[in-house]
Amino acid sequence: MCGRFAITLPDDAMAQMFDAAPANDLPLVPRYNICPTDPVAAVVSDGDRRRLGPMRWGFLPRWYKTPTDGPLLFNARAETLAEKPAFREAARRRRCLIPASGFYEWTKEGEARLPWYITRADGAPMVFAGVWQAWEGAAGARVASAAMVTTQASGKMAELHHRVPVILEPEDWPLWLGEAGHGAARLMAPLEEGALAFRRVSVKVNSNRAEGPELIEEIED
Repeated sequence: MCGRFAITLPDDAMAQMFDAAPANDLPLVPRYNICPTDPVAAVVSDGDRRRLGPMRWGFLPRWYKTPTDGPLLFNARAETLAEKPAFREAARRRRCLIPASGFYEWTKEGEARLPWYITRADGAPMVFAGVWQAWEGAAGARVASAAMVTTQASGKMAELHHRVPVILEPEDWPLWLGEAGHGAARLMAPLEEGALAFRRVSVKVNSNRAEGPELIEEIED
């Protein structure tokens, strides 16, 4: 599970990175404590053009009558993505990219929950694999919503948590977005050992109301 992440890239940097046309209503950046149901920036493609726009982090299946009509689906397991009724159509037709600077996981020490901030070891931005849905509610309300795809963690990452977001390399973006044909399922694997770096950060991030760059600063154990 990945339940919190950060994004510090400016809008123009994200648009340039993906060669995508940015929307005018992208979520404000930087943000250091993005939680489920918050708006996130996501990239979609129609095959000819990529677009960077806002989505609700929390996938809304078509049959939900309200955003709270069922479980909050902010992660989607790679192993069952193509089978689950909520995700299977999106897995085939509506895949997206979600940029991030890093994400958080927690370990336990007694009763204490100790947060860790995880980044790419090479310092590059992270790009999560996602699926999305255009949900329509009462009175024509329309919400673009997304879930982050996760897979089984391996190596040192598994010592922090047994799940990890699917993080895609730039050469894999066209395949995940459907621009390069079929075969995106093979991308749903963890990065190789050593590709991620970890650091302990303040328990302030345990509050979903906390915000600011101090949340990602390393602290001594």
